[in-house]
Amino acid sequence: MNESAKTSNQITEGVIWKQLLLFFFPLLFGTFFQMLYNTTDTIIVGRFIGTTALSAIGGAPATIVNLLIGALTGLSSGATVIIAQFYGADEKNHVSETVHTAVGMTVILGAAAMVFGMLSARYLLVAMNTPEDALEESVTYLTVYFAGMIPNMFYNTGAGILRAIGDSRRPLYFLVVSCLANIVLDIFFVPVLGMGVMGAALATILCQTLSAVLVLIVLMRSGESYRLEPGKIRIRREYLKRILKIGIPAMLQSMTYSVTNVILQVVVNGFGTAYVAGWAACAKGDQLFWMLTQSFGIAVTTFVGQNYGAGHYQRVRRCIRQGFLIETIMTLVTEFFLWTATGPILSLFTTDQEVFDLAFGMMHFFIPCYVTWICIEIISSALRGLGDSVFPMIITVSGVCVLRIAWVLTAVRIWPQFRTVMMSYPISWILTSILLIVYFVFAWMRSGKLKGIERPAGQKARVW
Repeated sequence: MNESAKTSNQITEGVIWKQLLLFFFPLLFGTFFQMLYNTTDTIIVGRFIGTTALSAIGGAPATIVNLLIGALTGLSSGATVIIAQFYGADEKNHVSETVHTAVGMTVILGAAAMVFGMLSARYLLVAMNTPEDALEESVTYLTVYFAGMIPNMFYNTGAGILRAIGDSRRPLYFLVVSCLANIVLDIFFVPVLGMGVMGAALATILCQTLSAVLVLIVLMRSGESYRLEPGKIRIRREYLKRILKIGIPAMLQSMTYSVTNVILQVVVNGFGTAYVAGWAACAKGDQLFWMLTQSFGIAVTTFVGQNYGAGHYQRVRRCIRQGFLIETIMTLVTEFFLWTATGPILSLFTTDQEVFDLAFGMMHFFIPCYVTWICIEIISSALRGLGDSVFPMIITVSGVCVLRIAWVLTAVRIWPQFRTVMMSYPISWILTSILLIVYFVFAWMRSGKLKGIERPAGQKARVW
């Protein structure tokens, strides 16, 4: 039995808290390397080319890329949930059909994004008021980046397939290899060959292609039900509908988050340069918490998805309870660490005393509030694993996004202080948590959906 098969059996049969952590840590390290991968271009370009080039890849292009990648990744995440449920139910044919449909969808989405991005790069950058001195380099970087959208999308989908069947290690290995290759190529193309922004973009898409090839090799060589056979790649309507039913709400939620962040950034900009810099430093300072919680959320989704597909409803409930406990412990430990290490952390990002003081105050405001995010992460991740995405999306968008925008557009005018802006976060988190708890209790617990008997052998998986 191969490693991935052992892991998947442990997901549906092993000690939950232990297997959650074993699955979680590769995800966490993968998230770290993804962040390192994404910042390599910025660091090398900033140091070896200059401020204008740094602006060209870290300004408007980064915003456009994050918005599009987040939307497409959210859309393809539906496949991860469906595959996890089918795999947990040992529905081999359904796993295979979903994998090949997901890959076909990925190729189409990647090609569409590539063509759209390359043709519209200049228009998008002009619409975002990109500084004139950085416009041409921004267009170059964004155009080359979009040229690599198919391998970019393929890696994300392939890694999602592996995680769905319980393999979180190989996606981590691929990210490590790709990240190291990106650093080497960035140094070779930018300072050595002097290719500038073009070199940074080229290094990125070459390394994305490398990671995509590695995923392709693993999927094509697998002897399991998720084996990829190029001749079988096609869109099957039944599976596509199931993927989109979960993926579209995730895509809309991701896009709404991005739009909300843009609006909040506009409000923050109104307080002056020092506050903008402090806000950016604060965002960098608390990345540890968000890496931890988002990675653990993926682990919960996978465990819930496989066990629900297998009909292990009691195990689903235990996974959610233990997930809450582990997430709470991690959050409290992280809060303690960030609170005591705020100064040293922020000193990595700024030497300006005014900016440092503002960021310090911001972090010490937000750190105690992270506990209010626990319910959102665990319940929304669990519901995603159960295949329930529409109402949770509506709740999350209404609470985290709409309420937050309404708050900053009204309350900030009444109390024009920066603390009023910051208050929008814990207020929206608390309200969203309450709504998600109420929905989960009535829609899943009291309705009896998670109180049924274990699924008899041979009965098909319950997949939305």
